[in-house]
Amino acid sequence: MLTRWLTSPGASAELRREQQRRHFDRWLCAVTPRYHWDWPHLVLTRQYLDQVTNGEIDRLMVFEPPRHGKSQMLTVRYPVWRLERDPELHVIIGAYSQTLANRFSRWSRGIARQRFDLNDERAAAEEWGTAAGGGFRAVGVGSGVTGMGAQLIVIDDPVKNREEANSEAYRERVWDWYTDDLYTRLEPGGAIVLIMTHWHEDDLAGRILASEQAPDWTVVSLPALAEDGDPLGRQPGEALCPERYDVEALGRIRQVLGHSFYALYQQRPQPLEGGMFKYGWFTIVDAAPWAMARVVRYWDKAGTADGGAYTAGVLMGLMGGVVWVLDVVRGQWTAGMREQTIRTTATLDRQRWGDGYGVYVEQEPGSGGKESAESTVRNLAGFTVHADRPTGDKALRAEPYAAQAEAGNVRILSGAWNAAYLNELCSFPTGTYADQVDASSGAFAKLTTRQYGPPGMVRYA
Repeated sequence: MLTRWLTSPGASAELRREQQRRHFDRWLCAVTPRYHWDWPHLVLTRQYLDQVTNGEIDRLMVFEPPRHGKSQMLTVRYPVWRLERDPELHVIIGAYSQTLANRFSRWSRGIARQRFDLNDERAAAEEWGTAAGGGFRAVGVGSGVTGMGAQLIVIDDPVKNREEANSEAYRERVWDWYTDDLYTRLEPGGAIVLIMTHWHEDDLAGRILASEQAPDWTVVSLPALAEDGDPLGRQPGEALCPERYDVEALGRIRQVLGHSFYALYQQRPQPLEGGMFKYGWFTIVDAAPWAMARVVRYWDKAGTADGGAYTAGVLMGLMGGVVWVLDVVRGQWTAGMREQTIRTTATLDRQRWGDGYGVYVEQEPGSGGKESAESTVRNLAGFTVHADRPTGDKALRAEPYAAQAEAGNVRILSGAWNAAYLNELCSFPTGTYADQVDASSGAFAKLTTRQYGPPGMVRYA
């Protein structure tokens, strides 16, 4: 065993210390011998850290479940080992709050004091230094990092909980902090290690992996329950660390967490088989019965061009107890282009459906939402158009449509828009966008609960 070799009386103290400085695994066993550093998932993670140390990779992203030792090894101990090897190194540790970052820093500082000399004048939790001039800085999301560069930046869970993950404003705040504050502190040739729970498709990890930076990153994803292609060679369903959480224990956790289990423990923002909707529920067909008596196009509007939310209009019909999704128009347009697109789409739809066609537009809360809906109604003068004020949670509004999909009563007309439509539905409610889901929920509700007035009638639902 490695621990016995380290304590062998035949090896001098200086030799053992030198071996520890060269090898992170031996250093860990010497610093905290009571920990199980030989667990396979920690061994694999260390292999990637060794590549960071050797300069073979400079961007490492690690996804692992809570309470499996990732923070203790990567965030608390790895920077200290690097400082022991190079006391002139500068390290920055980031977390979702200054309080958490300071906690990591105190743990690291306590270990460092036992291994090498520190700077007595720089000894605060937020920032401490080595006697040789190196430094350790702890920052929370939103905190500035002026006056210090770093050869190593470690970011540990910049998202605290589901509420923050689902907040677009908070995700933007994390992204700005990463790009404007942390990233600009990285010295040439430096490395970044990101450790987090993959809460949301658009969280920091998701946004990086969706950007042009993605090829620069090495990703290590270790779900609590193995899936196909497991990096440790586990069979599907096997626990990551049965010594801490076996399959039965993870099953109990899954029962309590529900949907959040997939993000916290499986490192996927949504279940593999889909969330509220599943791909297998939908049938794509080449033709639809064009004699439907009732067809509606429901619009979920957004007003941002080339970014932000989308405007989506879902055309849906009902015939013989089957729901037909006939077309989806979707884009990120200016307000003027959006209104022109809605008008043109309505013209083309009515040419095909005549008096059996109606338009609904979602009215957002507040005076601004009312004015926007009224503007679209005026834009569609001469059409059967209604403004709709939906109430309740988005997920609750989607449930009736999801129930029909699950029952096999939804058909989708083949088109170029199919993939984007199904991907959004099957990642809902944790996906980045919900505009097509909202438009589908609205269209389904109007098909099943509303009657139309004569053509040209304007009515507020």
